Amino acid sequence: MAGWVMWMLAAGVLIVAELATTTLYLLMVAIGLAVGGVAALIGLDVEWQLLTAAAVALVATYLLRRSRFGKRPRVKAERDPNVNLDIGQSITIDQWQHDAATDGTGGEFTARVKYRGAMWDVQLAPTATAQAGTFFVQEVRGSRLIVGNSPNLH
Repeated sequence: MAGWVMWMLAAGVLIVAELATTTLYLLMVAIGLAVGGVAALIGLDVEWQLLTAAAVALVATYLLRRSRFGKRPRVKAERDPNVNLDIGQSITIDQWQHDAATDGTGGEFTARVKYRGAMWDVQLAPTATAQAGTFFVQEVRGSRLIVGNSPNLH
């Protein structure tokens, strides 16, 4: 079997593996292997084939890492609905209490509600308005729920 065929088979195997992992990094290495196969097809020595494949794979991986596809958005765990299933859940608050701040910032609105069979402290998010009604959990800080008027998770 010709050398370039081996390169292309290896690239194909990595592409199939990429379909299972969906990280795109194996695809970048597969591109490098395919370029190594092209180098073999045009008759370069094995050393140049390996060097070309490695260089292309490294450059492709670097470019992927620098792109928006290679970076995962960083979300704090207390605001991430994938970590905490309470994020986005609705609760009903009948009455808010205004706690005056000692530092002159105006204080915060808090409440105490029964949620999931237990009593929870609830704090109003800075962008929300304090009125009786339905609120949505935006963040969980310890045993305190931070709630807002809309189910917007940001």
